[in-house]
Formats: sequence, C-alpha cells, structure tokens
Amino acid sequence: MARCVILSFDMDLIGKERDRLLQRSARVYGLGFTAVAALCLVLPGAVPLAALVVVLPLLVLVAGAQIAVGVGRAIWWPLLVIVAGTGVTVAVALLAEQPTAAASLGLINLGAAALPSVALVLTSSAPRIALLIAGAVLGVAAIVFAEVEAPAQALRNGGTVLVGWGLAALVTVWINAGVPQVAKRIASIGRAHRAERQASELEAQRRQSARLLHDTVLASLTLLAHSGVGVKPEALRQQAAEDARLLRQLRLGTAPQQIPEPTETGSTPVVVPDDTVLGTTLESVKQRFGRMGLTVAWHGTGQVLLPSHSLDAFLLALAECLENVRRHSGVTEAHVTITDDDKMVRALVTDAGVGFNIADVDEAKLGFAESVVGRLREVGGNARLFSAPGSGTTVALEVPRA
Repeated sequence: MARCVILSFDMDLIGKERDRLLQRSARVYGLGFTAVAALCLVLPGAVPLAALVVVLPLLVLVAGAQIAVGVGRAIWWPLLVIVAGTGVTVAVALLAEQPTAAASLGLINLGAAALPSVALVLTSSAPRIALLIAGAVLGVAAIVFAEVEAPAQALRNGGTVLVGWGLAALVTVWINAGVPQVAKRIASIGRAHRAERQASELEAQRRQSARLLHDTVLASLTLLAHSGVGVKPEALRQQAAEDARLLRQLRLGTAPQQIPEPTETGSTPVVVPDDTVLGTTLESVKQRFGRMGLTVAWHGTGQVLLPSHSLDAFLLALAECLENVRRHSGVTEAHVTITDDDKMVRALVTDAGVGFNIADVDEAKLGFAESVVGRLREVGGNARLFSAPGSGTTVALEVPRA
C-alpha cells in the first residue's frame, strides 16, 4: 500500500513537470513564430496601413496570451491566442485586396506554427481537445478565406495549416504517452538501486559482525581451548563477560556498546554514548592486553584524534595485531609506535618473535585480511605486513584524518 502511494506521488510530480515543460515549449514555440509573422507583415508594402493598424495590436495580444500560456493552466489563454490570431488573418483578408508574398508568408507562419503551438497544452481533457479541433478548423478557414481569389494557393496554405496543427497535437500525444513509460523505468531503476544498497548494507553488517566475533569471542574460545595459559582467571572471566555482552548486542541487531548493562533492579540506565561507535578507546586496548599477559611498550602520541568510524577501525585493527603477537609470536612483549600529521595517523606494531614467511600466509584467513586490512580500507586506510622467519614481525597501519 505504501509503495502504491509513493508511486502515485511520483507520477503526480512527473505529470506536473510534464505539464510545465509543455507550457514552456508552447510559449517559446509560439512566440518565435509570432515574431517571424510580425516581421513579415510589417515589411514595407506587405499590407496596407489600415490593415497594419488593426493587425499589430492583435499580434501583441497573441504574444501576451502566449506568454500567459507558459505560466498558467487556464484554458482562456489558448482560446485568446486562437481568436486573436484568427483575427489577424481575417483583418489582412478584409483590408488588403490580395495578400502580397510577404503577407502570405507571415500568415502561414502565424496559422501553421504560432497558433498551433497552443496544441501542446490542449490534449489533457475533453474541453481542451474540443478547443484544439476548433482552432484547427478556424485556422484553415481563415487562411483559405485570405487566399480565396487564388484557389490553388488557398488549398496549399490550408493544408499547411492543418499539418501544423496535426504535428503539434501528435507531438503532445507522443510526449504524454512516453512519460508514464519513463516513470516506470525510473521506478524500476530506483527499486534495483534500493535492493543493491540493502544487499551492500547487509553484507557490510555481516562482515563487521564476523570481524568482531573473530577479534573477541573466537580469541576467548582459543584461550579456553588452551586452558587459558598465560592469562589470569580473573582476566579471562572479565574478557568472557565482555564477549557475552557483545554477542547479546549483535543478536539484538544493535551497535556494540549502545546497550548498557541492566541494573540490579532490572531496569536499563540511560547513558551518554561513547565517542566511538564501538566504545573502543586507546586506553581500553591497553587495559585489555595488560590483562591478557602481553607487555606492550607504547611510544609516540598518547592520543588518537580521528572521526568515530575511522577511530574504531584503527583501534580494532591495532588490537587484532596485538592479539596476533600474543597468540603467534612466541614472545610476551610488543612495541607500538603511534605518530600523526595533518593528513594521516600511523601505527607500527613490532615484536621480536619467531616471525614467518609472508608467502605462506593463507589469504583466506579472516584475522589479517579482514580484521586488519579490510577494516582499514573501508575507511580509506591501509596496512602493510613485514616478517621473516626468526626476525620478528612488523605491521604498519595508517588511516586518513578526513
């Protein structure tokens, strides 16, 4: 039902834009040929002075009505264009014995183009269609009357006027028929775009959830599988509690750290959200690995100033690098150097552990490819890995400030 309402609303907007386009086209089209007709009729000797005195005010009236056609939807303006324009042709026929070539050309431009321009706004209802037909009949009759003394010329001019009205009407019908098709195609493209965007958002959410699970829950499960070697029981319990809260938040479909812990009375307190979406800070990273038995020597700046989404990516990638040191390096000490400038924030994570051959790393592993490289690239950053067997490992992280 909501989709039908939206589609109807879109069709109304498109219909209004179509009507405005036709009105403006009728104005420009009509004024252009009215100006040509006026120039032909005011040429010296084209029509007698008495006829010119009558014709010029009528042409001004035609032009004014054409301007009004381009602004408003009232049916009286097209009617005025037809009546005043027909009056010009009749005046020339009555006050000139035989129209000159210049006058005849002016009348053709008026009857076959300037007046039929109003056909662009006369196909939307029965009264307007009736006015269109009446205008075409009056135009043909007037031009034939003006050339009555030359039957062949009158026939040709009458046919030209009729063709002018017919073409203008056909163009209008074609535009009116094409607009709904265009609207349907636009709606179809919009639906496809929305579906693609939703799929992209779901995929991004899935990848984020997978990264968070890998960085926290799977790490804790690995510790449990190895009987928590090197980690105090209290630290393991605290990490497991944090992982449980994370799982609950992911299950409810909310951003981590957005749901506070219930109080003893069962109610949920109101808290101000953390500066970052995930509630991760540099201090929390330090505390976590302090509990987990990894000694980290921190160097460089003590603050990381980044937008919240970039800060989350940077700190979580940094935490994953330290987790890899703790689990795989064979040493209990790491060094982290954080530097920044006007454009970038960088971190070097180094250890003097066993190292490894980078070519032997499985690219499908989630740990580095997704939790570090993929996470940083989503915010415009990057990560580079340097290692060799027996020479330790260094990971360079960088994230742009903007």
